[in-house]
Amino acid sequence: MPPAPPMAARMVAILALAVVLSGCSPAAQASPSVMGSEPATTATLGQSSPAIVGWSELAVAGAVPAAREDHTWTISPDGATAYLFGGRDGGTVYGDLWSYSLGSNTWSAVAVSGKEPPARFGHNAAWADGIGLVIFAGQAGGDFFNDLWAYDPATNAWRSLPASGSLPVARYGSCAAVGPDGRLWMSHGFTSEGQRFADTRAYDFVAGNWTDETPAGDAPIQRCLHACWWTDDGALRLYGGQTTRTIALGDLWQLTRGERPGTNAWTQTDVVQGMPPARNLYAASHWGDGALVIGGQGADGDYLADTWWLADSTTAWEQVDATGPSARSGAELIADADGGRLLLFGGRDSTVVFGDLWQLAVPDQP
Repeated sequence: MPPAPPMAARMVAILALAVVLSGCSPAAQASPSVMGSEPATTATLGQSSPAIVGWSELAVAGAVPAAREDHTWTISPDGATAYLFGGRDGGTVYGDLWSYSLGSNTWSAVAVSGKEPPARFGHNAAWADGIGLVIFAGQAGGDFFNDLWAYDPATNAWRSLPASGSLPVARYGSCAAVGPDGRLWMSHGFTSEGQRFADTRAYDFVAGNWTDETPAGDAPIQRCLHACWWTDDGALRLYGGQTTRTIALGDLWQLTRGERPGTNAWTQTDVVQGMPPARNLYAASHWGDGALVIGGQGADGDYLADTWWLADSTTAWEQVDATGPSARSGAELIADADGGRLLLFGGRDSTVVFGDLWQLAVPDQP
């Protein structure tokens, strides 16, 4: 198995996933989820979960990004800076780039030189070694994207990345993360006229080409507004989202990479303990040897505020007993390993788009 990537590259590129009034929309007619909720284990300290101290809201002096949802927020490999890009507030779509200093708790608007990617929401973002901050896909009004852009802090410039091969159809609401092989893996999503996807593709930064990695056989149904992350043992996990006539999904899948082309395989995992309520457009981040899932929108269209932990080594969910930000969807979560905390920014509920910043103290990294 190839060595695991650096923690920053393993983190979920949380997917600032879009909500539109038609198509892949949490406001659509609610219907039963694919998998419902079951009794959960609620614990501050669990067998596999990290020690949780609790949430606190951070006051930030100086300039701050406008309130927004469906943005991305990605931490650099050195853990010093996190870059926020895009998002929206109602009909206002953002294309701005902000840097957040984890050491000083300050925001700075980044005035880049040269050409910039079009404003968008519902795109994916990840950090690629030797490349920088990478964004893919997204939406702005009636336009959907399948372009790739990279921002290099050393040059303070964006560049459009070449793309050949089996290009993904333009979309938003997909998930993407850099895998152990150094490629950007993308799965599922939504585009105009109600079309959802169930494909999985990988982009090679060296060759500049996309490869269709969709496995034969069982696979997660077409969906959007979900997240995916790589586990420490090299598997891609995909959870929840939304599909046609089903506002929130609660199923958990795992992609195992084959040694030869065409031998990848999806497996739906049997949950051995508990299960979060079905949800879409939640925030998630890989942390240590597992992932935290926070908030989102549930099967009845309700906004959620709960926090869940899923270790890489098991399919046993644990609910974290930590009261924090108000219920919301479309927020962004990043892991600050050096600081022993996770940070959450933005999101929305039925009436408010948020611009608040919260931290969840996790002093004992698992």
